[in-house]
Amino acid sequence: MLWPDRAKPFIKRGDIVSKTPDTISARVTRRKLIAATGAAGAAAGLASAASAQTGPETKAGITFLQPDTMATHPTYTNAVVVMGPGKVIYTSGEQGNDKNGKTPPDIRGQSQQALENIRLALAAAGATFDHVVKINVYMMDLRRDHAIFSEIKQTFVNKAHPPASTTVQVAQLTREGVLVEVDVVAVVPA
Repeated sequence: MLWPDRAKPFIKRGDIVSKTPDTISARVTRRKLIAATGAAGAAAGLASAASAQTGPETKAGITFLQPDTMATHPTYTNAVVVMGPGKVIYTSGEQGNDKNGKTPPDIRGQSQQALENIRLALAAAGATFDHVVKINVYMMDLRRDHAIFSEIKQTFVNKAHPPASTTVQVAQLTREGVLVEVDVVAVVPA
């Protein structure tokens, strides 16, 4: 198979590829083609799905869906759809340790610092918590600590468009004494 704009064969999965400028360009072109067709398909699907929603909130290519067929929650969104050009940022899991490696002993201090670390990572990537579309929270003791973490999270996230959210209890985190770890996905429109 040949690309219309190239005299080189299409690169198939599993092919051994040399790192020449032509093969790298072919990969980028293929990615752009796949992204464009995916976006077009998503737009068609979103148009029909949106008609089943009760007033999805949209801002700059991001739609916050609260389907009327599901329970809605004021602190998170059931689904967030991102369409169009823009920058997607994935942070690593951040714990409640500061720049010097010091970790507060309690959930309140660790939650504040973990979310502050996320804020700093987002700022370095040119984003803010207003751009966060998904937040994942891993806790050592969900029953004891969730309410406190949630209270602190609300001081960081966009309350008008809260991100999709998952919170789970885990058996262990990577450092002794760590009570919570957080990672996010953010989208900055083009």
